[in-house]
Amino acid sequence: MSKTTVGKAGGVPLRLDATTERLVGRMWRDWVRPYRAKLGLSFLLMALVAATTGAYPLLIDQSYAMFSAQDRGMLLVIPALIVLVTMVKGVSLYAQTVVTSDIVQRIIADVRLSMFSHLLTADMAQIHAAPTGSLTSRFINDVDLIRNALSRTLTGLVRDILTVVALVGSMFYLDWLLSLIVFVIYPIAAIPIVRIGKRLRRVSRDTQAQMGDMTSLLTESLSGARMVKTYCLEDYERTRAAGAFEDNYHLTMKATRARSRIDPMMEVLGGVAVAGVIAFSGYRMAMGEGSVGAFSGFVGALLMAAQPVRAIGTLNAALQEGLAAAQRIFELVDERPTITEAPDARPLALTKGSVALHGVRFAYEAGAETLKGIDLDVPAGSTVALVGRSGAGKSTVFNLIPRLYDTVDGRVTIDGQDVRGATLRSLRGAVSIVSQDTVLFNDTVRANIAFGRLDAPLGDVIASAKAAAAHDFVMRLPDGYDTVIGDRGVKLSGGERQRLALARAFLKDAPILLLDEATSALDSESERLVQGALERLTQGRTTLVIAHRLATVRNADRIVVMEGGRIIEQGTHDALLAANGAYARLCRLQFGEDEAVQTAG
Repeated sequence: MSKTTVGKAGGVPLRLDATTERLVGRMWRDWVRPYRAKLGLSFLLMALVAATTGAYPLLIDQSYAMFSAQDRGMLLVIPALIVLVTMVKGVSLYAQTVVTSDIVQRIIADVRLSMFSHLLTADMAQIHAAPTGSLTSRFINDVDLIRNALSRTLTGLVRDILTVVALVGSMFYLDWLLSLIVFVIYPIAAIPIVRIGKRLRRVSRDTQAQMGDMTSLLTESLSGARMVKTYCLEDYERTRAAGAFEDNYHLTMKATRARSRIDPMMEVLGGVAVAGVIAFSGYRMAMGEGSVGAFSGFVGALLMAAQPVRAIGTLNAALQEGLAAAQRIFELVDERPTITEAPDARPLALTKGSVALHGVRFAYEAGAETLKGIDLDVPAGSTVALVGRSGAGKSTVFNLIPRLYDTVDGRVTIDGQDVRGATLRSLRGAVSIVSQDTVLFNDTVRANIAFGRLDAPLGDVIASAKAAAAHDFVMRLPDGYDTVIGDRGVKLSGGERQRLALARAFLKDAPILLLDEATSALDSESERLVQGALERLTQGRTTLVIAHRLATVRNADRIVVMEGGRIIEQGTHDALLAANGAYARLCRLQFGEDEAVQTAG
């Protein structure tokens, strides 16, 4: 494993391990390098801050020299120089802080956008593999650690190093022998600081992972508050939360104990350095060597250097925590999606909109097939209903058509074209989905409908709402189409949310329509309105319907019965009842024996 020497402490070489090298190098290439021009300006301002800080001890020495020589000509010059140095330092410090903060905030925005863009293009399997709380934690907690590390590094490290260099230059100018005493003492701290940093990175990584779990737990508990209260699960949830909070407490305290060792070490070493300087200077002055001015300037420089030296020491802790967070973020964005366009992908050439599955096999997990050789033909403009018990594979068929997942074997075609050879935009633009889990956003009614076609004018949005039987209730809202409907449409009833989803599908006007339990859990009045809108929506479109309520699919052109990942029956409602097979049994379970017989008649 390659290692790079970055310095020495007490004769022991300090090295960056290969993982740290890669992380730091990638952070520079991906995040920092685009802002190198601003970074150069920031470094120039830091140099001014450091130079003016280093000038203080020299001005102190000159002040003592002025008093000793009783030079009245310098009486106004030295104070004026002190004011000038102070002003230059203040202005430079302000400008450097603003410039560096701008760089850091731009980097953080880029990091979040990179993560979000990755999740938008990630496979459904990748998104479902990580709890929402864990992903949210990376956007908030991990990014905050990176922000802190970048701020401390870009703002503090360079400025503090330059300041220490300037003050050390002053110290050597004033007394090189005293400076050597300091240089023997301070580097001793580097050895334990490096070890503490490595421990902090491990602890920080564990802490961030636990923060993700804790965020997921809180999200689950609060979003399921109704169930928690109904089933009297408050004590159970409290126990789960207490365990998560306790784990977080122990990890946080472990990091705090490690981090808190640095300041005391630097404080003690600083005291030892000052004591050594005073003892040696006292001895020299007793022997008639040295001057009060040089001693005062030297001690002033040493005390002024203590703060940036301490900051450099504590910086390693923040840097290690930031590196641990960066590693977690890189792991996320480096995960490559499996659903990608072929190099020679072409836009889907739609003619009629027929859909077919040819020998399709699929498994969400290795060794557990969900679809076992499905052959299905859906002619253009027809309505085909998929029925069967939960877990039969109906939703999986829906997921394969717009390539949310890819088949393990076999092909899915639209108008005879394999969907894997089409561009994703053209493929998904040809498909509309309306499901029982209506997805609405905390935005206006108009915006939620226009997600079906972002550039749609208001007139088209209203026409789609009317077709979906939504216009009347929208006009009763406080601001009509400009009403903000709340998170997930919380301000609307279930039927109203479903009709907005249908309006979105009307506006998109895709030739292929997938209806997944679109009328489930609705009251009779809402179901009547939604069912009427669905009848209008399906006209002239190739429609696949998933339905557990068989009464809603009696008029389908063909009903396909699935069980255990296979098609076991298909035909019209009447033909399947007459065959007295699996569909007939499902009807008897839902309608009762007498109604099933009457329906068949």
